[in-house]
Amino acid sequence: MWIGVDLLHIGELDRLLGRPWFRAFAYDAAELATAEAFGPERAREFLAGRFAAKEAVLKALGTGFTGGIRPRDVAVLRSDGGAPVVRLSGAAAARATGLGVADVQVSITHKRDLVLAAALARPGA
Repeated sequence: MWIGVDLLHIGELDRLLGRPWFRAFAYDAAELATAEAFGPERAREFLAGRFAAKEAVLKALGTGFTGGIRPRDVAVLRSDGGAPVVRLSGAAAARATGLGVADVQVSITHKRDLVLAAALARPGA
């Protein structure tokens, strides 16, 4: 089992979130669609949480955004109940497979202008 954690001040992404190229580079289409359904402040908080979760997942996989892994390769979607669900693709999925990771779970919490994400990568049986 591997654990990754990331702490982010929500304002750290403000400049980048205003740039369409960054949104397309960092977020899956489903993540962006969910954010667009919210008002501006909630969307900002949501996207910051998703970015922190992506960082935490990659730390659990023993890497960062290197080796061809893009932030968009880690999609943090929502279950029917609203809980975050991780979907890996591209180089992130290849990294997980190489490590024998069967499942990645993530938890995200917000407090004032901070967001904390913790990820757990579990090996297959």
